[in-house]
Amino acid sequence: MPTPEIIFTKQFSKTYAKLPQEIKSLFEKQLGLFLENPRHPSLHVKKMKGLRPEVWEGRISKKYRFVFEKIDKRYYFLRIGPHDIL
Repeated sequence: MPTPEIIFTKQFSKTYAKLPQEIKSLFEKQLGLFLENPRHPSLHVKKMKGLRPEVWEGRISKKYRFVFEKIDKRYYFLRIGPHDIL
C-alpha cells in the first residue's frame, strides 16, 4: 500500500504548535499509524456529520482529535485539538 500524501494546513500547523508536548508526541505516534494505514483501528477514524462529504476525524487520545479531508489521493489535515472544540 503506498504511503498517503499528507498536507498540513496553516490552521493545523498553528494550532499544533500550541499543543502540550505530550499531545504532540501522541499525535506523532498516531500519524505513524495513519501513514501505514489511514483506517488503523486505534485511530477510530470516522466521518464527521454535517460537513463536506470527505471530512473525517481521528483520535489522538481520549480528549484530543485531528480533523482531515481527503481529496483525491491527498489528506489535508485541517484541525487538531480537544474533542469538545472540534
